[in-house]
Amino acid sequence: MRTNLLDLDADRLAGWFAARGEKAFRARQVMKWLHQACVDDFDAMTDLARTLREDLREHATIASPPVVSDRIAGDGTRKWLYDVGNGNAVEAVFIPEVDRGTLCVSTQAGCAVDCAFCSTGKQGFSRNLTAGEIVAQLWSANRLLRSATALRPITNVVFMGMGEPLLNFDNTVTALRIMLDDNAYGLSRRRVTVSTSGVVPMIDRLADECPVALAVSLHAPTDSLRDMLVPINRKYPLADLMAACRRYVAKAPRDFVTFEYIMLDGVNDTPEHARALVDLVADVPCKFNLIPFNPFSVAGTQIAFRRSDMGRVRRFAELLAEGGLVATTRKTRGDDIAAACGQLAGEVRDRTQREVRIIRKSMSADAGGIFST
Repeated sequence: MRTNLLDLDADRLAGWFAARGEKAFRARQVMKWLHQACVDDFDAMTDLARTLREDLREHATIASPPVVSDRIAGDGTRKWLYDVGNGNAVEAVFIPEVDRGTLCVSTQAGCAVDCAFCSTGKQGFSRNLTAGEIVAQLWSANRLLRSATALRPITNVVFMGMGEPLLNFDNTVTALRIMLDDNAYGLSRRRVTVSTSGVVPMIDRLADECPVALAVSLHAPTDSLRDMLVPINRKYPLADLMAACRRYVAKAPRDFVTFEYIMLDGVNDTPEHARALVDLVADVPCKFNLIPFNPFSVAGTQIAFRRSDMGRVRRFAELLAEGGLVATTRKTRGDDIAAACGQLAGEVRDRTQREVRIIRKSMSADAGGIFST
């Protein structure tokens, strides 16, 4: 089987060349061709000897999942659907701004965390993506976006697409190392953000092995509410999560953690919730990103949550500010092509049978409210 070079970070690529009797500098050459020039043809690597290019064609490949859908929203947001085989497809989203271009990448086909307000989780879980499949989203997006005036249009990467990155830890870290490598994409650690629902042991590992900017999907100020909205909280409750965030800041490239907080009408958006958040994060250097809920349906049924009205969101932000916290409200982008936060779903051959359970639940639960079981 030929080796997909997109799977290999600098050390692994150097080891691969060493095993073939080649010098370590060949890895640096090939990384530049792969990730800076974004070539997909070994013959384009013109500073390599012909015999080495022939050896690469025989034993290596540059394999990116094919793009099966390419959609552009009215605001310029662009979403790609990648076929990752066996009935699975994942999504990546490019968000253009005046001063930067941000790519949101996926790390899993589906997600096992099953947050109550997220369409990805409702699709169930199939498998982890390889490091090459994660990196390929950046590689192919750069190829599709580049022009004579913007050869490297992507300046920021956020691991906020489909999946929980820290439950695919090794492949996520390998992808991070490639994105940060100066011979590859050369991204700043401050411009790469990993988002997590709160996998506490892996937050500590990330701090030790590859610290980048950290975003935590918080969404509730109490364990009782977060247990319902973000089920992984039952394993890693808020006290443990806050302690992990404090430890992370000590090693992070930024001196704060970003807390993502989706605004759900009547669920987590009251003044009492805001004041409880101020108390919860009192000793955690942080900023809040308030996110309007983006509706979706599953199994033909509209999810019961509603978006908080903007007056309520503004009042919530004011209360956080009065408590000494920095809070911004995320502008919804790409919702007309289902590319907004919480809407990415792709196509997942679900090993968890979650959709079957959702259908059965919707047929039998006529009472009990949003959180009935």
